[in-house]
Amino acid sequence: MPKTAISPSRAENYPEWYQQVVKAADLAETSDVRGCMVIKPWGYALWENIQRRLDTRFKETGHENAYFPLFIPMSFLEKEAEHVEGFAKECAVVTHHRLEPDGAGGLRPAPSAKLEEPLIVRPTSETIIGATFARWVQSYRDLPILINQWANVVRWELRTRMFLRTTEFLWQEGHTVHATRAEAEEETRKMLEVYADFAENAMAMPVICGEKTAGERFPGAVSTYSIEAMMQDRKALQAGTSHFLGQNFAHAQEIKFQSQSGDIEYAWTTSWGVSTRLIGGLIMTHADDDGLIAPPKLAPAHAVILPIYKSDEERAAVLAYCQALKSELEQQHYDGEAVRVRLDDRDLRGGEKKWQWVKRGVPLRIEVGPRDVAGDSTFVGRRDSDGKGAATPRAELVAQIGQTLDSIQQALFDRARRARDEASVVIDTLADFEAFFAEGQPGGLAYCHFTEGPEMEAKCKELKVTPRCVPLQPLLGDDGPGKCLFSGAPSQRRAVFARSY
Repeated sequence: MPKTAISPSRAENYPEWYQQVVKAADLAETSDVRGCMVIKPWGYALWENIQRRLDTRFKETGHENAYFPLFIPMSFLEKEAEHVEGFAKECAVVTHHRLEPDGAGGLRPAPSAKLEEPLIVRPTSETIIGATFARWVQSYRDLPILINQWANVVRWELRTRMFLRTTEFLWQEGHTVHATRAEAEEETRKMLEVYADFAENAMAMPVICGEKTAGERFPGAVSTYSIEAMMQDRKALQAGTSHFLGQNFAHAQEIKFQSQSGDIEYAWTTSWGVSTRLIGGLIMTHADDDGLIAPPKLAPAHAVILPIYKSDEERAAVLAYCQALKSELEQQHYDGEAVRVRLDDRDLRGGEKKWQWVKRGVPLRIEVGPRDVAGDSTFVGRRDSDGKGAATPRAELVAQIGQTLDSIQQALFDRARRARDEASVVIDTLADFEAFFAEGQPGGLAYCHFTEGPEMEAKCKELKVTPRCVPLQPLLGDDGPGKCLFSGAPSQRRAVFARSY
């Protein structure tokens, strides 16, 4: 077996491989707080690049950033029954505002400091933001309100996995208010398209846009849309959601306005969000048995320069060459940004440094030794390739750095899309469905006619499968009517079924 940097390999133990990639790439580590993580600088740099690119897209579509309280009065959640039912089991609750000595050398919540009303640590912000919008909205002239918040949230998870599912995580949540249903529905679909464009063009992660079934809908929403991606183990990942909330939260929070005709009407609202789960999706879409592979558009560094020398004399000449090369590369641009370059001149063995950057997923590794200096050349390795690299003249490297990075970005997307397409099938019989998702089978994405009901629910529970979404666009060339796999009832649409994270 060929030796790899990550053990076990994907084929041997995919869940453990994922954890080891997170560790080897220096992205995050478990914290002293159960279920929470420490995001390390390399991992946080990925998140900052995700933030920056998404934030630009949000502002280009007319949204502004704001910030709302971390704590939500319990009565706010109680106003929307379906919403509170959906989140009640995940809420962290603050009941006291002071500690006191417990008499045994420790601390306890002071009985005299019990809150009159418990506060929920933000699991999502529809209710607290809705209450704020009720104060902001008086007239049709105040609409639309297009707000985004970058924040942290807490959902008390029993089974956690770094980036994919943690008790506390980082995200953005958009919240908007509109005068008409049509405007709100247009906003919901527009933001889904923003997410899809980001996933495919920045993350190099192909996604399916679709509407969630009623059973998978966000609590309190009229309709929920999502982007769904397939990971290398053929499980689906919900990478982003956009919710049309109708007037449900407007009624609960009294978001009303005077229309042009003078009538008092309830507003129409939306919410939409993505989180640090995207980093987990990036890992499971692109990483290999040597570690992370970062798409150039999100990579904390586009290239790393590794000087190689044996003596102080060689060191001086090689470092001077590397510094000049770094400066030249940083004057080039890729996708509208200056090329990001690291120069690693730490006093470590060359092989050790090389593998650290391989595991971190830097798109280009540039090695420079005395012979390269003499020949005005470099040795370049691409992280997306199994090859060991090739000698490249310095002028050629500098002139073509943008094209090279673009080639890597496209290659990663193409590879992920091929993998998804190879694992996608149309299934029209229950027997084929059971065989596709049988224990020990790799599974994938199954496009099946369905009607929601107890037959579908029971079979999906048995096979540990969920309906991911109803695609907005026909997939695999089949969009005609048919029969539900589970009940035999007439069906007008297909859903994507898969095992999922």
